Formats: sequence, C-alpha cells, structure tokens
Amino acid sequence: MYTIKEVAQKMDVSEHTLRFWAKSGFFPFIKRNDNNIRLFSDSDLEWVKIVKCLRSVGTENKAIKRYIDLCIIGDSTIKERFDIIHVTKQKALKQMEDLKKQLELLDYKEDFYKNLIKHNLKDSWNPMNKTAPEEAAI
Repeated sequence: MYTIKEVAQKMDVSEHTLRFWAKSGFFPFIKRNDNNIRLFSDSDLEWVKIVKCLRSVGTENKAIKRYIDLCIIGDSTIKERFDIIHVTKQKALKQMEDLKKQLELLDYKEDFYKNLIKHNLKDSWNPMNKTAPEEAAI
C-alpha cells in the first residue's frame, strides 16, 4: 500500500492533484487507514495511470468520471469505453501534430540565434532594432 506522498513521487503527480482526483471519485477503491490517510494499492496505481493519461490530453473531469464509472459497470460498457479512448487518442495525435509544428519553429529560431551569435550579428527581426531611438526611449 502506498500513501499519497509515495504515489505522487512514483507517478510524478502532485499530492494536491491526487487529493483532488480522489475527491472527484477517480479512485473508487482506495482505502483509508486508522489515521484517515488514503492508501493506494498497486491496482489503484493503474487508475492513477489512466487518469493522468486522460488529463494530460485535456479530457474533462466529467468524461474521466464517466470512463471510471463504465469500467466499474463492467464488460457491457466496452464499446463506450473504446469510444472515449479513441476520441482521446485522436485528440492526443492532434496535439502531437501541433507540438511538432511548434518544435520546427523553435528549431528554426534556435538556428537563427546560433547564427547571430556565431557571426556577432544584430537581430533584424526584433522590432526593437527597427524602432527609431526616440521611440525606443518611450
């Protein structure tokens, strides 16, 4: 069994986030000890893993709770759970495309700045280098 602190370290999620997720009903089977401290089993860590995954791509808490409720209901909900996972995957793929474009721009800008540094050049794209001296003082 693991405490929230241990789970936070193990799963790279803040304790505050885990408490919020627990209060949201995302971990339906966690226990509490005699001191009312939440204890997570290895099985509960699997719930943390899927919740973290769904949240990381922006899935709303209501949809996550629905997914968890469907898991608890059982195999009769497999199709609906598949749909939730499929939509989430498509969203993640779109985010990856967007991140790839952002990385390409950052690579370009990084090379641009390396060249400026290497050749001791001014940044001709910086609007401050195009501004008249009296305007820059304002």
